[in-house]
Amino acid sequence: MRTSLSVPPVFAIAQKEPGQIVLEAENGAIARIFVLEDDIVRIAVLPSGGWSFPKTWAIAPGADDVALEGRDRLDLTGFSLPAFGCDEAGDRLIVETAQIRLSVALRGFFCSWETRRGEKWVKAARDRRTQAYNFGWWDDHIYHYLARDPHEKYFGLGERSGDMDRAGRRFRMTGTDAMGYSARTSDPLYKHIPFYITRRPDATFGLFYDTLSDCTFDMGCERSNYHGLYRGFVADCGDLDYYFIAGADAAAVTRRFTWLTGRPAFLPRWSLSYSGSTMSYTDAPDAQTRMNEFLEKCMAHDILCDSFHLSSGYTSIGNKRYVFHWNREKFPDPITFVAHFREKGVRLVPNIKPCLLRDHPLFAEAKAKGILIRDEDGEPAWVQFWDDIGAYVDFTNPRAITWWKERVDASLLAYGMAGTWNDNNECEIVCPTARINGFGEGRAGMGAKPLQPLLMMRVSRDAQRARAPDKRPFVVTRGGGTGLHRYAQTWSGDNATSWETLKYNLKMGLGLALSGVSNTGHDVGGFAGPAPDAELFLRWVQTGIFMPRFSIHSWNDDGTVNEPWMHPEITPQVRDLIKFRYRLMPYFYDLSWKYHRHFAPMVRPTFYDFPDDPRCYDENDEMMLGPALLVAPVVEPGRDTRTVYLPRGADWYDFWTGRIFAGGDSVTLPAPPTQPALLARAGSMVAINRAEQHFAAPADARGFQIFPHRDRGTFVATSFEDDGDSDGYLRGAFREWTFTIDCGDRIHIGLAQAGALARYDETVHLILPASETRKLELSGAQVIGESRSPEGHVIVASLDPSVIAPGKA
Repeated sequence: MRTSLSVPPVFAIAQKEPGQIVLEAENGAIARIFVLEDDIVRIAVLPSGGWSFPKTWAIAPGADDVALEGRDRLDLTGFSLPAFGCDEAGDRLIVETAQIRLSVALRGFFCSWETRRGEKWVKAARDRRTQAYNFGWWDDHIYHYLARDPHEKYFGLGERSGDMDRAGRRFRMTGTDAMGYSARTSDPLYKHIPFYITRRPDATFGLFYDTLSDCTFDMGCERSNYHGLYRGFVADCGDLDYYFIAGADAAAVTRRFTWLTGRPAFLPRWSLSYSGSTMSYTDAPDAQTRMNEFLEKCMAHDILCDSFHLSSGYTSIGNKRYVFHWNREKFPDPITFVAHFREKGVRLVPNIKPCLLRDHPLFAEAKAKGILIRDEDGEPAWVQFWDDIGAYVDFTNPRAITWWKERVDASLLAYGMAGTWNDNNECEIVCPTARINGFGEGRAGMGAKPLQPLLMMRVSRDAQRARAPDKRPFVVTRGGGTGLHRYAQTWSGDNATSWETLKYNLKMGLGLALSGVSNTGHDVGGFAGPAPDAELFLRWVQTGIFMPRFSIHSWNDDGTVNEPWMHPEITPQVRDLIKFRYRLMPYFYDLSWKYHRHFAPMVRPTFYDFPDDPRCYDENDEMMLGPALLVAPVVEPGRDTRTVYLPRGADWYDFWTGRIFAGGDSVTLPAPPTQPALLARAGSMVAINRAEQHFAAPADARGFQIFPHRDRGTFVATSFEDDGDSDGYLRGAFREWTFTIDCGDRIHIGLAQAGALARYDETVHLILPASETRKLELSGAQVIGESRSPEGHVIVASLDPSVIAPGKA
């Protein structure tokens, strides 16, 4: 039924209860206002009065997960539901918390938002004054239009191409296998995270649209003579259910959104190491031999490596892929093969795909069990997939969940595999009549496409937990929707080999991090296209070692393979860069812990840490690795220096020389092959592994690089460690170092530890910049040695066991 545009619905309060106000209109439309937290207010606009999709898999406030069959949209568990003001003033309703003031025009449901800035309320957002919502006026799509200020910047929307600021662009959010995409212009891509941050000069807030539908965001690309400046969200189906998140800056909004959608997975430490991968090895007829040669070359070149992502060629029959099938001509003895890799300290993570081709050995079984996404006539809903047609497994079907877990265990985990690589899982359903089980509530498959990869990750993870309940599972995924960070590490898909990709992949990763997903990386060297030349490959490695996921992976058009030793003239530099990555491993691991516990992204744009510096919002090619390190990669050919802007509000040390610079200026630094431009923030600490490391010979010796304030100041820094593999940290088997560092005429370092980690270091190395000459004092440890070396001013300290206190993670 359509309604005249001249007759907007008029709402009145029908119900008020803790956390919720329900408004009803005479035409049956309902609007729900949920006051969930002082900084989170949610609105649902239901023109027909009811939910078309009453479950969500995105919302898990501070929790590890949601129920397998989803969370009822009216379930407010996990929210504090604070007291709030609710006043009617004529034809307006005013809802107020400590941080948000929402004003609603009851005629037409026009909303405007203010956020608190100190003692004042400042305007943050308002709906477009003309037809902001679809009250049956147009088609069956879901609409929300907001007024647009030309001074606003928009960040997030997950994994998007182009600049960090999304203003002026239009994006289609539907999972797509976008092989060889342009990181500057391609759209759509792989993931579905309908969340973005608006930054105005005086206000910052986030908007999250809780939908599983394909949707479009217009960030000012579209213009109309009749509506003024606006931006819009349009979903193909579902419900309009959105969250307004207030925050002092992008950092606060990012952490809150991550909290809202669930606790990030705490993955095993080895997932942060170098992971080998290529399609070429497993596509070769002698695949097992080619794979073993990889280990031999790692040994020969002393390339540190802790895992290998096994491409899908191991499942081949002819040129096609058949998940859970082992090609015994390529891999005559899979169990021995996997064991050989583990003996060298390299774990294997096999590629699995959620679509069964029509001639798959298990297709008839899957069809008989009714576990495939089907058409309205009960037949498989056919899709194009890897040179043939097939059908997707339906992960909303409990029978499919059981079947998948059994196959993952029997075909992979029982052979000693260390995790699962969930690939080609964008669920590209194209048939409008395709149906899914929906946990017994059958529904259209196209309305819930990102749910399929989300559940695929979860079920693959649960299979690992069942096989090894004392180990932390590892899942990596290409596709996915909101909440994927609860299960998996991810990457930016099948990128193209080019300098442009190197430049814009960096921005893609940062946009994803601002959208709650920061355990991410890119295929180093480029996946599709020609082989990278030596210069491009080296610069890509220099960038890749600072991303949480570091994997060199390829399917080059000319049949070559991206490998650490692919260019002999730079192999020593590549080796040393990878070793530097391993030197930083304790810092990476601590960042993964803080991401898990405190929802702080591991990588982030500079404005995350320096929100008051307007220059940080300008487009740039830098990023922060945690709070301490400023990474400035070279993303253009022919450069041997790197000019980098140093954010205002801190002093900065050249990581390699110890030279100190004032923030607010630009500096030009050398960028040689083994020393990428890297700066450390004054008032920070970086945990390191000082041990000499070699392939298949792990070693660990804890050290801490301390970057003191240039003048006076005090800061506290912590570092977490445990066995890196189990859940023993939940029972106190961890160590958290706490340093209190007071800088003045001298530097005083107070050291304390908590936890009950079995390993105990009697000594620890503290490294200060070579330029630091002030007298050093310690408490909680005693200086037993001191020297100066190329790495800086090195203090060897004997630890006092009495400073270790039991703790609980």
